[in-house]
Amino acid sequence: MSATYTIDTATSRANPTPAPMKRLTIPAIRRAKGKTPLVMLTAYTVRTAQLLDPHCDLLLVGDSLGQVVYGLPSTVPVTLDMMAAHGAAVVRGSYHAVVVIDMPFGSYEASPEKAFESAAWLLKQTGAAAVKLEGGTAMGPTVKFLGERGIPVMGHVGLTPQAVNALGGYGARGRTPEEAAKIVADGRAVAEAGAFALVVEGVVEPIAVELTQTVACPTIGIGASARCDGQVLVAEDMLGMFERTPRFVKRFDDLAGRISAAVETYAADVRSRAFPGSDQVYAPRD
Repeated sequence: MSATYTIDTATSRANPTPAPMKRLTIPAIRRAKGKTPLVMLTAYTVRTAQLLDPHCDLLLVGDSLGQVVYGLPSTVPVTLDMMAAHGAAVVRGSYHAVVVIDMPFGSYEASPEKAFESAAWLLKQTGAAAVKLEGGTAMGPTVKFLGERGIPVMGHVGLTPQAVNALGGYGARGRTPEEAAKIVADGRAVAEAGAFALVVEGVVEPIAVELTQTVACPTIGIGASARCDGQVLVAEDMLGMFERTPRFVKRFDDLAGRISAAVETYAADVRSRAFPGSDQVYAPRD
């Protein structure tokens, strides 16, 4: 466990207190290449971070929060302010995992200098250890520029959700030899530019295997291959919070069903006046 919990008597909520364990570092993630697979999940809130942190090497504050938290149609409308608010919450709720924060669409593509301005602001606002950006060869100079100025960068190639309008959807990438070759070249370019890790999303498996075998940094698969150096999923997907999940997601629970059942029981108790009972009300003092 990365934290113990104390009860705040003012709020009756459990707050984490640091246990004698140091937070993982970017160099430690780099050194994990080819060893025990890295575990990564998304987190957007303090409480989620508290629950995931003991089991994860990395927590990703993904711009997927646009859809998961805000109900937006894609990640494109997500703003720097949104990422900063959720990133700070996740950092406050974690003590063990490396926290990586997504740079939202439009905050880094224009130039390396623009990317540095956005990334530096995000790290100052949140306390996160690194940023993640999407894109391949074209982003190589930006990855290098940030790394040389002390900002660790996680790359992201293959299916890049911020480019959904250009891609025309969320289908698997790399089904043609030309597209497969481009994705491999993109991944290599980002890794050679200094990315400390590389997310490989939604690609046919041979691409993920080739990248894992050829790049020096760890690869983190999502809809890629078990042979990657690690895996990431949207936590709400793997917990079964949605009726539909992508093909590459394994549902490890039916949390939506269990929440619905609990709320149904609560509603019945309220309507029958069984709740609150004697244990939940305050009796007058003698």
